[in-house]
Amino acid sequence: MKGNIAARVGMWSARHRRTAIIGWLLFVALTAGIGGAVGTVNMSTSEMGAGDSARADRILEDAGLDRPAGELVLVAAGREGGWRQAAAELADVVERTGAVADIPPPVPSADGREALVSLEITGDADTAPDRVGPVLDAVRAVDRRHEDIELHQFGSASSQKWVNDLLADDLLKAELTAVPLALGILLVAFGAVVAALLPVGLALTACLAAFGALSLISHQLALSPTTNSVMFLMGLAVGVDYCLFYLRRERDERAAGRDADTALRIAAATSGRAVLVSGVTVMVAMAGMFLSGLMLFEGFAVATITVVLIAMTGSVTVLPALLASLGDRVEAGRIPFLGRPRGKRANAPARSGRESGAVAGAVLRPVLARPRLFAALGAVVLLALAAPATGMRTEQLGWQKQFGADNRIAVAHERITDAFPGGPEPARAVVRADDIDAAPVRDALAGFDKDDVTVHPRHNIAEIEIKLAGDGTGQRSVDALTKLRTKTLPAAFDTTGAEVRVTGELARSVDFNEQLQDGIVPVFVFITAVTFLLMLFCFRSYVIAVTSIVLNLLSVGAAYGVMVAVFQHGWGASLLATEKVGAVQSWLPLFVLVVLFGLSMDYHVFVVSRIREARDRGATTRDAIREGVCRTAGAVTGAAAIMVAVFAVFGTLSMQDMKQMGVGLGVAVLLDATVVRMVLLPSVMALLGERNWHTPRALRRLPAPGSH
Repeated sequence: MKGNIAARVGMWSARHRRTAIIGWLLFVALTAGIGGAVGTVNMSTSEMGAGDSARADRILEDAGLDRPAGELVLVAAGREGGWRQAAAELADVVERTGAVADIPPPVPSADGREALVSLEITGDADTAPDRVGPVLDAVRAVDRRHEDIELHQFGSASSQKWVNDLLADDLLKAELTAVPLALGILLVAFGAVVAALLPVGLALTACLAAFGALSLISHQLALSPTTNSVMFLMGLAVGVDYCLFYLRRERDERAAGRDADTALRIAAATSGRAVLVSGVTVMVAMAGMFLSGLMLFEGFAVATITVVLIAMTGSVTVLPALLASLGDRVEAGRIPFLGRPRGKRANAPARSGRESGAVAGAVLRPVLARPRLFAALGAVVLLALAAPATGMRTEQLGWQKQFGADNRIAVAHERITDAFPGGPEPARAVVRADDIDAAPVRDALAGFDKDDVTVHPRHNIAEIEIKLAGDGTGQRSVDALTKLRTKTLPAAFDTTGAEVRVTGELARSVDFNEQLQDGIVPVFVFITAVTFLLMLFCFRSYVIAVTSIVLNLLSVGAAYGVMVAVFQHGWGASLLATEKVGAVQSWLPLFVLVVLFGLSMDYHVFVVSRIREARDRGATTRDAIREGVCRTAGAVTGAAAIMVAVFAVFGTLSMQDMKQMGVGLGVAVLLDATVVRMVLLPSVMALLGERNWHTPRALRRLPAPGSH
């Protein structure tokens, strides 16, 4: 174990347990405290986007021309002109809040039964969601006083406040649901309260430290509001898994009759090393998101890398220190009916672990007896699940699809759009010229309605608000946007020499999707290449490296297929308490690809490392496969159950993209721990035989991995 970093770190922590434990607690407290004090910086509009729309937003931001947060209130009456009294009262009540600028006269609809009141929240648009509360209260008060009138409010500040509040509630719900679920699964796996609390405690402290670290990092790289949810999902899953692997191996060695010091040393050298390899693989895979060209994914990459690094570090440092400090007390708090039969050694493995090994042995017997058949069956199952992915359709989900057609914000958006097409989300052309008052530019601007044109002569910038045909999100609106960008604006400003960019909600969505399509290829090439190199270095076998990539791709394909089947086609959506939305959220395919490539390494490294140990002791390949899979079955089953449970919780949250992420990842992990690890991996390795361990000539002179 001389060259094994995990073993050296683990044994140092065991010998200096007080230092390791206090150091960890201080690190968590300081990081979380400082991060909470400095706060988090969220992305600006231009940083969230890509392409033409992002450049347009950046022009306005650089010039300090961020528009005030706009709000629209639809006053709907059952008869022509019936909105007038309510609209006048609304203007009076809202103005008294002091939160809005002067309110222009209401704009009636074509049939005169509705009117649109435009509001502008004073102050910085970025902080408007924090100050829009009184305006929302005023609108609700007027709505309650008029039974025959309906008021519907939609705008950048009110919608962002609603989303922020929803994300906070959902994250709290995830924490309050996922943590007890993980603890319950660990109680079943270990049969003891203390043993179950260790992984959960370390995972939560790792997430807490990561929250603080992300707040500090956000001052250099601004983050999306959804980043914390993604970080918590990853942190809880990998944090619990890493500790579970480590703790399970230590208990197995104690059950084999080894003393506490020897058992801990072996666990550090084997499972500790597997945790390091898995953690590094996950972090490197996540780094692939930096190649996407989108700052949203850069934030996801930083968040996941940060929490995995902290969780991995805690698993190989403070966990050995805690195990050394607790000794046999790690078995304290035995659960009735989950404990071991009387007469068994106190440190013997939990019954669930033995049962998992017995089940794994029963499954493996036919698999290893007829590996060709089961390899084909496993591949057919995953390919069949992946088949719907060939028709995947992605889009930036609009309000109705993201939150449901009955949602208050979605209803307001739909009512305003129906009465005033293009009203809530018009396109905005940004014109920048050397001299905005030059005759050619002035003549071009004159071709648009003067009420839609705002000129900023000091900055040589003009803005043109252009209503798009359709509902502002559908194909008709996309076609109108394309025509605007490729024909209308180029024709209008062809001779002016001005720079013309188009932004707006739809333009940002279209540009974001195009950048995703361009970015997924370099990300895919990066993570497959890096996974191959890491597996090659870890196991000194290009066959295992290639097998790892192929199995991962099958898992990813199956996850894509399930997401398309459930959310795009609606197959089985009601069984999962969700609904058909006709598309997959645009950022999810790339995110799921990267996350699954990383998380699959958890099981793969853990199982193959144990198979390699048995083979290095002289076992035949098939005997090594049987021993490795059976001995890791309990840990893999528990880890998979925890991950599936955590992801399933996210599948119950309010936002459609969280539902899709939770279902996609949950199904993929379930398949990975069952079909892939129990059927495909052993059958393929059995077919390959000794070829599994072929070491490339260039690696033969390197020292053997320090895990065996």
